[in-house]
Amino acid sequence: MDTGNTISDTRPDDLIGQIQFAYRDGKIWLDEQRMLLIHATVMGSLRKELITTMGIERARGFLMRFGYHSGMKDAELAHKIRPEISSSEAFMVGPQLHALKGMVRVQLDKLEFDIDKGEFFAEIDWYDSYEAEVHLAEFGTAAEPICWTLLGYASGFTSYYLGRKVFFKEVSCAGCGNDHCRIVGKPAEEWEDREELERQLLPDPLIEELFALRYEISTLRENLQLIRCPTDELLFNSVGQSEAFKHVCRLIQRASDSTVTVLLQGETGVGKEVVARGLHLSSHRAEQPFIAVNCACIPPDLIEAELFGVRKGAYTGATASREGKFERANTGTIFLDEVIELSPRAQASLLRVLQEGELERVGGTETLKVDVRVVAATNEDLERAVQEGRFRADLFYRLNVFPVHIPPLRDRREDIPLLVEHFLEKYHSRYNKKTLGVSDKAMEALQHYKWPGNIRELENMLERGVILTDNNRSIDMHAFFPSLVEPTHPLHIAAGTGEVAEKSSTSDGTDLLDKLLSNQMNLDELEANLLHRAMEKTQGNITQAARLLGITRPQMAYRLKKADPEG
Repeated sequence: MDTGNTISDTRPDDLIGQIQFAYRDGKIWLDEQRMLLIHATVMGSLRKELITTMGIERARGFLMRFGYHSGMKDAELAHKIRPEISSSEAFMVGPQLHALKGMVRVQLDKLEFDIDKGEFFAEIDWYDSYEAEVHLAEFGTAAEPICWTLLGYASGFTSYYLGRKVFFKEVSCAGCGNDHCRIVGKPAEEWEDREELERQLLPDPLIEELFALRYEISTLRENLQLIRCPTDELLFNSVGQSEAFKHVCRLIQRASDSTVTVLLQGETGVGKEVVARGLHLSSHRAEQPFIAVNCACIPPDLIEAELFGVRKGAYTGATASREGKFERANTGTIFLDEVIELSPRAQASLLRVLQEGELERVGGTETLKVDVRVVAATNEDLERAVQEGRFRADLFYRLNVFPVHIPPLRDRREDIPLLVEHFLEKYHSRYNKKTLGVSDKAMEALQHYKWPGNIRELENMLERGVILTDNNRSIDMHAFFPSLVEPTHPLHIAAGTGEVAEKSSTSDGTDLLDKLLSNQMNLDELEANLLHRAMEKTQGNITQAARLLGITRPQMAYRLKKADPEG
């Protein structure tokens, strides 16, 4: 059982240290979450408009939910920043952040809780509530307590922290003319009006009605666009809204109405097979087979047999006749990835299929007719391969009838949030987990990264993030870029429009390096100074110091011991 009376007067330096003003980037950070610094009177204007347009009850529910989610975010931060201290001290993150954000001054009158038993009771006094102040300015004295956002924050923070629903009620309020505000909190089931309290945290029916209306309008607009311009639709199973991606979709939709051979070009990992499947599913062959073949994975001496089949006895080991990929894809679509890897004989056989629609199995004499849509793909320049004699010119011209270039991920950055959401849903389901998504700072790092591995690299990175992150936690930047020594770390990679963070400014970094070199400082001395300064800034907290330096706690402990073996 933890008890407490008042918030300590000691400055919460560990919280203050998480605040970063990246003014050159136009951002404020609290740990890895982007924050806003806005006028309290502006919040008052928003509050007034909500009450005027939605009514008191709906505005109350909206603002309570707004505060509830903010409290949950800060409770997650409490677990992250104070993992090694007592429960009561960690719980103080909520009231201390309330004060740091300028919302209210908090004084605990009574606090009793036991996380293991799920017990909780609190009586808390609030002074100088911004919410009471702006309400009084706009509406005068209220008949009922009106600190709805602050109340939702307290409930959200405590519910997340204890792992069960805890609700607070305002029993006196400065907005009603009282000297100060006072709230009482206890588990949901201990409140007689529990259903009413829970209802206030549910999505508002008005919002659902607006969403439903918006959906109907959107559906009508899409149907109208489908009538006017059917090629504007996205491909099946595709994710993206960028103009570069929509252009690819429009080309593929046009190709789907015909039997033309399509050549997909683009860097590795851009999703060529996804586009090929989209083409297949958009065509009249959608109900027929789709066969994908990676030509680079098949040995040159076996590629013909794999693609075109083999007759029994054609070579040692061919103990039975079997059909090839083209026969299996008959009436459907075959996707030939890395087509540049085909052997010369296989290129000749493929040309015959494209020109005549027929093939012969390896070692066979019977001519077989096939009706197959061919979609080829490569991440190399086929025209250059023709000039170098590595690829048949006549086959290149047959494949290049309808070329489609798929843009790299760095040219469609606006699609990254959609792809992140898509892959999170996929891996939440696969690993039976539920994270809170990607932190703001991590999302910014993903947006600025150059993505040499394109969508495949993004998917792999998100899978790792889901695996490394606990349930009900946000995936932070360290889950994606775990060490500064990794070349993929965003601090090593310019974003084209600027660095990931202000501290990674090229000119500042160069000046610092030049200064260090001119002073002839050796690497060991520099590392020792960095380690000791990080420990000073975190008051000796190894976990927090490691986080500042972008390394793990064991790595930090090892480096400290190495720097001061007798310490």
